[in-house]
Amino acid sequence: MRQETGRAVPVNGRSVHVEESGTGPDWVVFEAGQGLGRTCWDAVLPLLADRARLVAYDRAGFGRSGRTTAELGIDDMAADLAAMTEVVIPGRFVLVAHSMGGLVARRAAQRLGPRLRGLLLLDPTPESAPVYDTFERTAVKVDRALSVTQGLVRFRPLARVVSANIRRAFPADTYAAMLTEDFVPAGIAQTRREFRAVAADLPRLRAEPPALPACPTVLLSASRPARGRAPQHAVLTEHQRRWAKTLPDGRFEEVESGHLVQAEAPEAVAAGVRQLLDRTADRPADRPAPPA
Repeated sequence: MRQETGRAVPVNGRSVHVEESGTGPDWVVFEAGQGLGRTCWDAVLPLLADRARLVAYDRAGFGRSGRTTAELGIDDMAADLAAMTEVVIPGRFVLVAHSMGGLVARRAAQRLGPRLRGLLLLDPTPESAPVYDTFERTAVKVDRALSVTQGLVRFRPLARVVSANIRRAFPADTYAAMLTEDFVPAGIAQTRREFRAVAADLPRLRAEPPALPACPTVLLSASRPARGRAPQHAVLTEHQRRWAKTLPDGRFEEVESGHLVQAEAPEAVAAGVRQLLDRTADRPADRPAPPA
């Protein structure tokens, strides 16, 4: 059974639900992609439980976090992530982010500074990718589709139908939690708000991209395209590869997986985290002293 305990952490006038697990002197934080929350990391966390303290959370408005009607953009989500880590984590940590969460993580990196010891990005879309050239139109289409989904998920059998791809990817107990928390009208409504806010942010973000991460960074690229999306997938992969090459300390690696890398290739994610922890290991003198 998945972990059921957690705590509410105040961030910037909002509240996020945080679950902590694992043991060890090191810390790892997980940032979900759009429409997902802490539960999407369930297949990865047990693989790292003996290596570090692990922190997974729901962004404001999602899962068990406090409700919000605000449309929180990338900067807002990055500020919440940074504020949460200031409350929960005493020192430096590795940050793992999936998909859209990669944009949040990169914005947060500017706030976190030397506290961020490593960054692992799972199949992100760099701001240079041409998919963003027409994203305003895409956002309108996605919002229309989600408005239909929001009505359908009021009925549990239909919620299972519209979330079939998630059901196939994640463990049964994880999916049960997602079905209860995410694939409900309030969860889809929050996904719509977040998608609209991110779409509105993208022109500015493309004009003024986040600074390149100063810490060691690994980009894991999903090698399997969605059905009918092979040409677009090839273009995205090339942009991921080019972006990784611009980093002062970056590495690009393809993984045998679809877009939900943490569900389809959790061992690769755990290996990436372990490599970053090993590469950036603190000297004993660098670690914060334990409380008296």
